[in-house]
Amino acid sequence: MQRIVFLDRSTIAPQIHLRDPGFPHEMIAYPDTGPDQIVERLKGATIAITNKVILTAGALSQLPGLRLIAVAATGTDTVDRDWCQHHGVAVANIRGYALNTVPEHAFALMLTLRRAIIPYRDGVLAGKWQEADQFCFFDGPVHDLNGARIGIIGAGVIGRRVAEMSKAFGMMPMFAARKGKANTDPAFTPWDEVLETCDVLTLHCPLTPESAGMIGMAEFRQMRRRPLLINTARGGIVIEEDLEIALDQGLVSGAGLDVTLPEPPPADGVLMRMAKRSNVIVTPHVAWASDEAQQILADQLIDNIENFVAGRPSNLVTGIY
Repeated sequence: MQRIVFLDRSTIAPQIHLRDPGFPHEMIAYPDTGPDQIVERLKGATIAITNKVILTAGALSQLPGLRLIAVAATGTDTVDRDWCQHHGVAVANIRGYALNTVPEHAFALMLTLRRAIIPYRDGVLAGKWQEADQFCFFDGPVHDLNGARIGIIGAGVIGRRVAEMSKAFGMMPMFAARKGKANTDPAFTPWDEVLETCDVLTLHCPLTPESAGMIGMAEFRQMRRRPLLINTARGGIVIEEDLEIALDQGLVSGAGLDVTLPEPPPADGVLMRMAKRSNVIVTPHVAWASDEAQQILADQLIDNIENFVAGRPSNLVTGIY
């Protein structure tokens, strides 16, 4: 009988149904798990489920019965994949579940910032409408998305969905070529041109050694059109201290941020300072988290486990087993 341990069930909302796998099993779900609890809780487990609990080589080497790590997310940076590859532990992830929820969240941030929704809402609550001598009042510029150039970094399924949605708004999408790399693909716009001509820059790429710190002061100084910066990808891609300076200097017109590094950010850190600005919106890494997307994730998670046990593994990020 398979023994399944979910180390951080609270990373999926409580209203999301996690069905029982269709084979003999024992399943234990912990709300969260600290680093010093991992080995004890996974003793005897054949299948581990993790979202954000980090599984290091040191912990994994103490779990000889483990056969599958089912990651309840797309990113697998929480697992030492090299160790798993060399020791016969399969790792599977979730794919394609955020096709609508992340792009919709990105556009929610764009619309809120481009149309100055927060300053106008705050003005209404402060009584400015009653104080105005006209039928409306002007607390800040409002800009359409129609006609704006949107630079997209990351051409995976989410980046492509953003491009598709942007056309419905009348925007002009540009996929950025890789930074510092020669580009011969006409589907991509040179990196420097994207930075120099975009009105919105939105990030949809993974955090890798290549993308870490990819957007900093050098890039902000190239942004001639003072674009909005939208990051629903990963914290660490944008150098937050440089973004604060860029906001101070007017190099960007605003920022919508759903991710940071670390998460949660320190209460006295740069991200929380920026969050107090009227042209900055910070949301707590929930772009992925529509109920619809979470249910797809939960169903695919159990599919991956059932497929592995049935001998037809799916969504593996390690070798074939």
